[in-house]
Amino acid sequence: MANHPTPERPEPTPIPNPTRTLTVWEDGVQLDFTFADCMKYHGPGFPGGVAHAFAALGRALPELAARSGNGRVERRDIRVRTPFGGPGARDAFELVTRAVTGERYTVLPELARPERGNTLARYVFELSTPEASVTCVLRDDGIVADEFIELTAKPDKTAAELAHLEVLKLEMRDRILERDPDRVYDLE
Repeated sequence: MANHPTPERPEPTPIPNPTRTLTVWEDGVQLDFTFADCMKYHGPGFPGGVAHAFAALGRALPELAARSGNGRVERRDIRVRTPFGGPGARDAFELVTRAVTGERYTVLPELARPERGNTLARYVFELSTPEASVTCVLRDDGIVADEFIELTAKPDKTAAELAHLEVLKLEMRDRILERDPDRVYDLE
């Protein structure tokens, strides 16, 4: 096992809207997931990515349910396509939809929207069921800081930069979770 330095993480802060849930169905059983559930599955690494998936699912699931014959979204019917390759988002989608292990989760760089600029280009999530499809596109509303994208891409970060990156991740998590999902992602 490789020995990786552990980034210095800021003290945990309260999760905004901790009771907000995502609902899917499996074999007639309603399954509800909170953001905290998603973080337990993912671990501490990428709370911003987990928050993005949580918001995209929070935006897409009600719409997909409204377009289904029975008003429900079957967990294992959901397909996800995105240019976003972050592990936090992947893990949150996996917990809620089981799309990764079910081979219904695909990272496609060509789905990026470069015309939206480097900060926003990859925050696109297509979610579909056999009955409907929606595309969630991040609002251009300061949710993702340019500084976060620039620092994430920087090679050979210093210890201070790594520590600052951890703060930026939590700040982004909070900006996402403080808002209703329809104020984070627009649907197409």
